[in-house]
Amino acid sequence: MPPLVSIVRRRSAIASCLLGLWVLLGPAPGQGVAAPQLAALSPRPAPPLAADPPVTAEEAFAKGNEAAARNDDAAAASWYRKAAELGQVDAASLLGLAYAEGRGVPQDDAEAARWFRKAAEQGNADAQNNLGLLYEAGRGVVQDNAEAARWYRKAAEQGYPIAQNNLGLMYAYGRGVRQDDSEAASWYRKAAEQGDAAAQYSLGYMYANGHGVPGDDGEAVAWYRRAAEQGNAAAQYALGVMYANGRGIVRDDATAVAWCRKAAEQGNVDAQYNLGLLYLGGRGVAQDDVAAVAWFRQAAEKGHADAQLNLGFMYDKGRGVGQHDATAGRWYRAAAEQGNVNAQSNLASLYEAGRGVTRDDAEAVRWWRSAAEQGYADAEYCLGVMYDNGRGVAQDYGAAMAWYAAAAAQDDPEAQYELGRHYNQGLGVPRDGRAARLWMEKAAAGGNQMARRWLSAVE
Repeated sequence: MPPLVSIVRRRSAIASCLLGLWVLLGPAPGQGVAAPQLAALSPRPAPPLAADPPVTAEEAFAKGNEAAARNDDAAAASWYRKAAELGQVDAASLLGLAYAEGRGVPQDDAEAARWFRKAAEQGNADAQNNLGLLYEAGRGVVQDNAEAARWYRKAAEQGYPIAQNNLGLMYAYGRGVRQDDSEAASWYRKAAEQGDAAAQYSLGYMYANGHGVPGDDGEAVAWYRRAAEQGNAAAQYALGVMYANGRGIVRDDATAVAWCRKAAEQGNVDAQYNLGLLYLGGRGVAQDDVAAVAWFRQAAEKGHADAQLNLGFMYDKGRGVGQHDATAGRWYRAAAEQGNVNAQSNLASLYEAGRGVTRDDAEAVRWWRSAAEQGYADAEYCLGVMYDNGRGVAQDYGAAMAWYAAAAAQDDPEAQYELGRHYNQGLGVPRDGRAARLWMEKAAAGGNQMARRWLSAVE
């Protein structure tokens, strides 16, 4: 399912519209009446300053907008407060936004929630959506997904597209409401048809995966494109993937690269990683290891485990960068600590060989075990070898056979050969010529040369 949109970056459409007025309005008029100048010989004191006439809620709201146009956030917040206290609903919503963002007032989520609530209870859709965001994140209020969904619904039912998309996300993930992909798709569609790019991306995702709607790659591409053309990075990346795989559209690697690049340049980490793969494989772009390394690095530095693995590989093999075992190990470790089985196995190999790290068979066993317990066949085989030879663990033919069997069940030919050898020699199991031949034949079919030589010798 599409990831939940970051709460911090969401902003209300009404607030954006109102703030847009700031640049259109002139400076605020002078305030107060200047004291008259004294006559040269007059002994009388100057008359007192005239008091400012009272302002209406709408006048205060307008002054807040004028202050905002001058980038005077403190004055804007002060005028919005006056307007809100006089009952101006949009001002209450904007004051809540000021507190949420710390603009012109100290950042205070509880105050933000209080002002959003005042406006929301009077039907302001912008405030209803923002109050939902605070409940979803537990900012200024006790975290409550049901309350978040309730406020999103109030705004969504007024046709507010951001809230419609947010409510769709709640249904998609079953947060605060019963999980229901059909309902999620329905709310995404309402927002998407109003031009909301995030909803267009989400609806495209639903079509691409057949969630809540019949799977339809053509529809997925159409919605991804509408969002991508508005600059939505997730949609740009998704559209690139559709072009790369020829789903819903004729495969076109060059166009895949173009869309992935647009997303990558906006910081989309998946796009950065996949653009690295496209450069590495020379798909849709001239093969370029240096460019692959550059994109892998951008994604790896953001914590993308597969990018960390691939960057480690590039250092390991000296492709696009100077060969450096220690740096390879550092990136393998970063990915391995996130549970990446390939990286765990590669890091184990460095420890087993003492490349870039101090040789340590026990550490090699630890990392191979971590990958093997996740079902990674290469690690299962290597862990079997370590038990077979008593390296990093006490020698144990039974344990070796168990790990070989696990890898052999995944058609690993080296593991199949070792099973055949152990049955032939009676290592950890009774000697069994039929079982030995069976496993040697499987290994030979998988390309293992030692198994082929053994079979030739016994025939």
